[in-house]
Amino acid sequence: MSTLRQIDSKARIAENVEIGPFTTIYGDVEIGEGTWIGPNVTIMDGARIGRNVRIFPGAVISAIPQDLKFEGEKTTTEIGDNTTIRECCTLNRGTKDKFTTKVGKNSLLMAYVHLAHDVIVGDNCILANSANIAGHVVIEDWVIVEGVVAMQQFIRVGQHSFIGGGSLVRKNVPPFVKAAREPLSYAGVNTVGLRRRGFGNETIAHIEDVYRMIYVHNSNMSRAIHAAEMELPNTPEKETILDFIRNSDKGIIRGPLGL
Repeated sequence: MSTLRQIDSKARIAENVEIGPFTTIYGDVEIGEGTWIGPNVTIMDGARIGRNVRIFPGAVISAIPQDLKFEGEKTTTEIGDNTTIRECCTLNRGTKDKFTTKVGKNSLLMAYVHLAHDVIVGDNCILANSANIAGHVVIEDWVIVEGVVAMQQFIRVGQHSFIGGGSLVRKNVPPFVKAAREPLSYAGVNTVGLRRRGFGNETIAHIEDVYRMIYVHNSNMSRAIHAAEMELPNTPEKETILDFIRNSDKGIIRGPLGL
């Protein structure tokens, strides 16, 4: 089998990196130890790839942004240790907004996922097949995005949340929740995911109390936040939820009854 490859001599590649045939690697690239890069991968200028990463055939890493405002500024695409990028994913590098597009450690991007410029994906995330993430999106740690999800620009997705397949994400998704339906709505607390990650029943019940206050007991978000502050115990999870909502300029997804 031919091993024809195009690897720029200026690329900084650890000695024990495996690179498949017909792969192209540009000069301004860094690749960490133990990484496997399959055949027919294109890794362009600005790529910063960690240790023990796996990149499957057809992926294009660090192409310039699909953004007409991009003026050739020096930016990067960063991939954290132990992350897997499956077939035909496209990860565009950043612009002068964040100067990077970043995927954290121990994450999985399944086939045909697209990350536009200035997207930040946290650690331990899963983005399933054909998830399309527009520019300037932030996806926090431990998020699962099911297949064929389309997420518009400047969205934020809170930690430990779950977004159902085929969803259109137009509003911020707060932490610890399941989101589904059209338009995208709160579908309960992500209890299965939280239990898998070691959250106890008491903590999960408290998270449910916070969202009951937000989505069921109050129709006005300011009143709901005030009620949660005054009536519910102070815990890290409550503060995480309320801080997220306070800082959501785009607003958060609607409640289960369209509220």
